[in-house]
Amino acid sequence: MTPAALAWLRLPAAADPAQLLPAREQMAFTLGFHIILVPFGVALTTFMLVAHHRGLRRGDTDALLLARRWSKVAAVLFAVGAITGTVLSFELGVLWPRLMGRYGAAVGFPFAIEGLFFFTEAIFVAIYIYGWDRMRPWAHFWSGVPVSLASVGGAAAVIAANSWMNQPGGVTVRGGTVVDVRPAQVFFNGAFWLEFLHMLLAAYIVAGFFVAGVYAVGMLRGRRTPYHRRGFLIGFVAAACVLPFQMIVGDTIARHVFAQEPAKFAAVELVPATGSHVPETLGGVLLDGTVRYGLPVPDLASVLAGFSPSTTIQGLNAIPADVRPTDREASIVHLAFDVMVGASLLLVLLALWFLWVWWRRRDTLTTDRWFLRAASTGGILALACLESGWVTTEVGRQPWIVVGLLLTRDAVTTRGDLWFLLGAVVLVYLAVAAGALGVLRSMKSRWELHGDQSVEVPYGPERRGEPEAGRRVP
Repeated sequence: MTPAALAWLRLPAAADPAQLLPAREQMAFTLGFHIILVPFGVALTTFMLVAHHRGLRRGDTDALLLARRWSKVAAVLFAVGAITGTVLSFELGVLWPRLMGRYGAAVGFPFAIEGLFFFTEAIFVAIYIYGWDRMRPWAHFWSGVPVSLASVGGAAAVIAANSWMNQPGGVTVRGGTVVDVRPAQVFFNGAFWLEFLHMLLAAYIVAGFFVAGVYAVGMLRGRRTPYHRRGFLIGFVAAACVLPFQMIVGDTIARHVFAQEPAKFAAVELVPATGSHVPETLGGVLLDGTVRYGLPVPDLASVLAGFSPSTTIQGLNAIPADVRPTDREASIVHLAFDVMVGASLLLVLLALWFLWVWWRRRDTLTTDRWFLRAASTGGILALACLESGWVTTEVGRQPWIVVGLLLTRDAVTTRGDLWFLLGAVVLVYLAVAAGALGVLRSMKSRWELHGDQSVEVPYGPERRGEPEAGRRVP
C-alpha cells in the first residue's frame, strides 16, 4: 500500500479528542438505522389510507385486507422507530454536550415540536389499530388520517433541526453565546424547504418500491392473486410517480449547495482546486489533494452548477486548513453521492420498464418474471439512495457540527469510554432489529397460512346495505 493510501486511512489527528471517533461512529450507526424506519412511518401509513379508502368506496375486500395488514406492520415499525428515535435524542446530549449547551435553545425547539407530533401519532396509531371491527367504517378511516399527517410533521421537525445545522439562522451569537433566538427562523431556515421536500419524496420512493418488491417476490413464488397485484400497484405507482419530482428537487438542491455550502459541493464533485471547466468525476477518491481512479466527464460539473462550462467552482484548497474536510471525508461524500445518483438512475429505468409493460402488455404484469425480478430489487436500491443521501448530507458538513459556528471536535464529550457505549448500543439495536423481524415474519407466516381471502375483513362489500355502524366480526 502506498504512503498516500496509508495517509488516507489514517485515524483522526492527535489533536482530536479520543471520544470523537466513537461518538461519530455511534451517531452514524444509530442515525443510519433509524432513517430506514422513517419512510414507512411517513408513506406506508399513506398507502394504508389509500387502500382503506378504495376498500370503502368500491367494496374492495382485497384493498381492505391490505389496509388492515399494513396498519399492523406500520404499528410494529412505529414501535421500533420510537425506541431508536428516543436514543437519537438522548445522544445529542450525551455525545455532543457542547452543542446542546451552546445552541440547545435553537436546535432544541424543532425537537420539542417533533415530540408533540410523536405523541399525536402514537395516540392515533392506537385508535386506528383498535378501531378495526369496532368503529364505524368512515369514522375509522378518518382516525387514520392524523397518523399520516403527524408522521409528516414529525419528519419536518427533525429535518428542521438538521437543516439548521447545515445553514444556521434565527440566532444572535455574541462572544460564542446565544443571546437571542427567533424560533420561526430557526425552524424555517434557509435549507429547510428543500431538505424537507427531498426527504418527503424520498420516503414515498423508498416505501413504495420496498412494498412493491415484497409483492413482486410473492408473485414470483406463484401468488398472482388480485390481492398481491393490488399491493404491488399501490406501492410501485406511488414511487414511480414521485421519481420525476425528486429528480427536479435533487437538481435544485445541488445548485443550492453550490451557492450556500461551497465546501460540501467541492467534496461532492471532488474538486481539489478552484477553477472553471470542472469535470464531473465518476468514482475516484482524493489522495494527497489529487483525484485518483475516477472517470472525468469534461466540463460537466461546471455546467451542472451554473449552466455554463465557464462556471467557477470553489475548490477544497480555498478552505482554511483547520476547517477543511480531509481527503477521506471528501472521498466518502463524493462516493456516497455517486451511489445515490447511480441507484436513482436505475430506479428511473425500472419505472420506465413498468410503463412499457403497462402500456404494451398489461396482462403480463404478474407473469413477466424478468420485470418482477427487477422490481423485487427496487426497495434495496431505494434504501441505498436514502442511506447514501444522508451520508452526503452529514459527512459533507464536516468538520462542522453547526456550519460556521461550532466544530464537531469542539462539541464532543470528553468523558467516558465511548467505545464501550458504542458496543452496547450496537448489541441493543441488533436485538431490537431481530425482534422486529421476528414479529413481522410471524405475521407473514400467519397470513400465508390463512390465505389471502380466508380472513374476513370488517364492513366488506357484503355489508354495504347495512347501517354504517356495522357489526363486529367474530
